[in-house]
Amino acid sequence: MAAVLEPNKTKIAKRVFEIFEFFCDNGQKATVMDIVRRYGRPQSSTSELLSSLVEMGLLYKDPRSRAYTPTPRIAALGTSAQPKMIRDGGLFTLMDNLAEITGKSFALFGMVGTQIQIFRLSHGDLPLSNKISYGVFEQAWASVVGLLLLSASAPDHVARLLWRLNAEAEPGERFDIAKLKDSIGMFRVQGHAIGDAGFQPGLQVAAVLLPRSRIRGPLALGVFFDDDSEIDAKYLIGEMKQGICRCAATEPHSYYSPAKPAQLAV
Repeated sequence: MAAVLEPNKTKIAKRVFEIFEFFCDNGQKATVMDIVRRYGRPQSSTSELLSSLVEMGLLYKDPRSRAYTPTPRIAALGTSAQPKMIRDGGLFTLMDNLAEITGKSFALFGMVGTQIQIFRLSHGDLPLSNKISYGVFEQAWASVVGLLLLSASAPDHVARLLWRLNAEAEPGERFDIAKLKDSIGMFRVQGHAIGDAGFQPGLQVAAVLLPRSRIRGPLALGVFFDDDSEIDAKYLIGEMKQGICRCAATEPHSYYSPAKPAQLAV
């Protein structure tokens, strides 16, 4: 019989990840009250949890300011199992540099079941995207990033998945399967997508697929912008593709194949 996590153990695991995500979103330091105010958790249990993480070597505690900071152990967890561009920090550095140069927010996306999730975020100065945080989810079919990530899967698998999702959706949330399949097919050819980001109204995204490993799920790098922004999304696509190639030390054709104009027609 499969083991079932007790509710309190599930809550503890969630609270631990909330603390780690707080550091990702808010910098290097946090006090007990910072965590309490952000997530609405009890002060006593939050203090105990932070103390436990200190004992495990995951956090430092400054005896003077009583602020907590992550130790290198957090950064090392799971690093060896990641692709080289993540393991050596090249992809995250690329994201930070692009965000600083352009003022836009760049995100690393991945699939979690039938949803997409923001795995990492480099904030720019766009108000809409600055309201988004690490770990947020969106339905794959509701974002062009989700369709782009689905394009990395076999067409027959995608067709079955879309049919199941549409059958399970509420009447007001059902979508045009044929239209989404056409979009996914186009994204599969060109290796990038531009359109509705999902997550919140008025937000657009331009995203690029990363090199795919056989044993890992698909990943995409994207940049957020407003509906009414006057930006050259195709230029940003090119910059991301070139940066990804440098990080992966590969040629562009290793992760996308430029298509002929006729192939891109919807």
